[in-house]
Amino acid sequence: MSAAPHVPVLLEEVIAALDPQPGDVVIDATFGAGGYTRALLDRGATVHAFDRDPDAIAAGQRWAEARESPPRLVLHPHRFSEMLDVMTSVGLARVDGVVMDIGVSSMQLDQAHRGFAFSADGPLDMRMSQDGASAADFLNTADEKAIADVLYTYGEERQSRRVARAIVAARPLETTGELARIVRKALGHKPHDKKDPATRTFQAVRIHVNGELDELSAGLSAAESLLREGGRLAVVSFHSLEDRIVKRFLREASSTPSASRHVPLAAQDDPVFSQVSKAIKPGEAELERNPRARSSVLRHATRTATPAREAA
Repeated sequence: MSAAPHVPVLLEEVIAALDPQPGDVVIDATFGAGGYTRALLDRGATVHAFDRDPDAIAAGQRWAEARESPPRLVLHPHRFSEMLDVMTSVGLARVDGVVMDIGVSSMQLDQAHRGFAFSADGPLDMRMSQDGASAADFLNTADEKAIADVLYTYGEERQSRRVARAIVAARPLETTGELARIVRKALGHKPHDKKDPATRTFQAVRIHVNGELDELSAGLSAAESLLREGGRLAVVSFHSLEDRIVKRFLREASSTPSASRHVPLAAQDDPVFSQVSKAIKPGEAELERNPRARSSVLRHATRTATPAREAA
């Protein structure tokens, strides 16, 4: 990892939102190729980086060992939903910043054998942690209704029943190429279509296999508990389902309930986040450099002194 294989999206905006200072402790909840981590280290911060993908951790470990001693990068092979427990176990109850870059990484998409993309044929896998049930396990064993529900809920696929019916009829499925061809045939793919119709199905199955939306909600709650007063949260998402969760979380966390004469003032909660940003999107120059950034959205906020809410 001597050079970053992929440039993280909205890097300048994320670092500006976190404003790391020398000696700060920052969590990179989604380490990936280490793009945000590099920038944080360059600003003098100590970074605790999380990733459930063993490939990312292994690559990061080689880089960390060669970088400096004592290291300011600490790698944790865990889901970011577990970061509160992990940080508590290493004696850190509060941190100065948390950055989360939600969804599949460019590294994972570019490796055909990981089975995340339909641009190159590979095994139908999609597991970020490389363990547990794969995409093939789900699609080859679930009933038609369960598959349709996943496609509709996580992929916003309007013709989810038609696609699910085609998948069940073609089982067993083994490769990403097979799945993509089945979806395109079911939906009537035309070569000039701007967006491949298989995109929504691949997104939905990936989110389901990895429990991504539940992970996001748990990770946001963990960040709320870990951030000190004045600490900063920055979250980059890539589709409306993720951004909706982040937007709702920050709206609820930054609002003050209307006063009620039936509730004692001491029992009325103050906001736990302030200075909530609007949606920040990449500029034209970044989109020219990195077309994958086109759907990215950054939201950030600052932690107040109010105690963290109980997790739902």
